[in-house]
Amino acid sequence: MRRGGAVLTSLGIGPDEEQVYRALVLRPSATVADLAAATYLAEADVAAALRLLRERGLASADGTEHLAAPPAVALGQLVRDRRDELRQAELDLILLAEAHRLAGDGRRASDVVEVITGVDGVRHRFFQIHQAARHEFRAFVRPNPAVVEAADHAEEEHALHRGVRYRVVLDRAVLSGPGMAQRATDTIAAGEEIRIADSLPLKMLIADNDLALLPLAPDSGGAAAILVHASGLLEALVALFEGVWERAYPLRTSPTGDDVIGRPAEVEELDTRILALLLAGLTDQAVAGQLDVSLRTVQRRVHALMEIAGVQTRIQLGWAAARRDWA
Repeated sequence: MRRGGAVLTSLGIGPDEEQVYRALVLRPSATVADLAAATYLAEADVAAALRLLRERGLASADGTEHLAAPPAVALGQLVRDRRDELRQAELDLILLAEAHRLAGDGRRASDVVEVITGVDGVRHRFFQIHQAARHEFRAFVRPNPAVVEAADHAEEEHALHRGVRYRVVLDRAVLSGPGMAQRATDTIAAGEEIRIADSLPLKMLIADNDLALLPLAPDSGGAAAILVHASGLLEALVALFEGVWERAYPLRTSPTGDDVIGRPAEVEELDTRILALLLAGLTDQAVAGQLDVSLRTVQRRVHALMEIAGVQTRIQLGWAAARRDWA
């Protein structure tokens, strides 16, 4: 059996495991002997590969029969984990490169990176960086803010009133929080631009191209952060934001907040809010909770939208909604 370039090795899956998994996904189920015949591997090697696949959640066993886990589910999480690891590695590399550059030109590291400790200190810097923005503010928002609660972000409103452009990327899990979908709608109506990413590597705030604030470590609990001043490191953080922003899904409402731009007469406000949350990755149950409607209502409206769009699947509905500017 051809290995197809062993493309899954980048996810930490060995060549034998990949070969067995590829053979397994082509069958409803298979025995060790079946897979050995399909892959030209020894039965002992197939059995060892299956054991590793089960440990990674890529396969399961029912007696002597083995079944492949759906690739979109099993491999999707591995891809997301590896992507986050690579992003973190890129940030670590940037920090090392910047430290090396500073050592060469005599500039002190403290001139570029300032370490802030303590909840009060981080909170103070949070408000300062909002107040420092004059032209544009960028942010990555992940779930469970530890230092400044989402409801306390009055500084955003003040900056918007000063004419500062706000661009925010939300980790899609943020929208599952109580009242967050409504808050996103309100802030968009106030002028904020919001996009949704499947996952974000870190929390981050950037004021203009002058300052950035981000956690010192993922597990710091918000009690420590670093303030990055204008430097090559800050430029890299801006580039990271712009790359994620480009790929993220936009949430939009009309200027009044009670309509969605481009919506045809058959599509109601509730429909567009349902579509926006579904396209952001929420489940039907989570959408129902956010909009304070029943699960049956969400499913009924989605079915009606599919009929209006003339499509058969939800994937097709997503394409139709994008083309028709429904969400």
